[in-house]
Amino acid sequence: MVIYIHGFSGSGEGVKARAFREYFKSEGDTFIAPSLSYIPDLAIKTLEELIESYNGNIKLIGSSLGGYYTIYLANKYNLKAVLINPSIHPYITLKKVLGDAPSFYDESSFTWMESHIKMLKKYETKVQSQTNFMLLVQKGDEILEYKEALDKLPDANIVLEDGGSHSFDGIAKHFYRIRSFFGL
Repeated sequence: MVIYIHGFSGSGEGVKARAFREYFKSEGDTFIAPSLSYIPDLAIKTLEELIESYNGNIKLIGSSLGGYYTIYLANKYNLKAVLINPSIHPYITLKKVLGDAPSFYDESSFTWMESHIKMLKKYETKVQSQTNFMLLVQKGDEILEYKEALDKLPDANIVLEDGGSHSFDGIAKHFYRIRSFFGL
């Protein structure tokens, strides 16, 4: 099973989640992209329960904040994982958005608080086996500094592209490579 973990303010119905869902299902692979709570402890608990309840071979894909969660979970459960423009220090970068934050799924909002920042710090982890990771980063990411991901995972399977954006432009051209990395 492949689990896609969305970023801050995202959902399991975002553009990348839908594209991955369509691709993996067309290949006959089990895929899920849960819409997670914005509260870090609840998001991690949901993902841990999913991983622990599935008896098959699990692979993770995480984008942005989802990449941060993915690093933690892949280390905890020794899973293969793909990181897409991952947030390496969200407890720093997400301090900028304290207060009301929009949901990208609809026009609702939620309150992002200092207590959420503190929760994120609990999931900081040293990568145990970098060969378990594929890192996809674009230098044109306007939200996060791509070099932080390269510094954290210098021995991962790295795809570094000029240009692009935080959303990772042209992700579909990497679907086959991702599936191959997972051994599917």
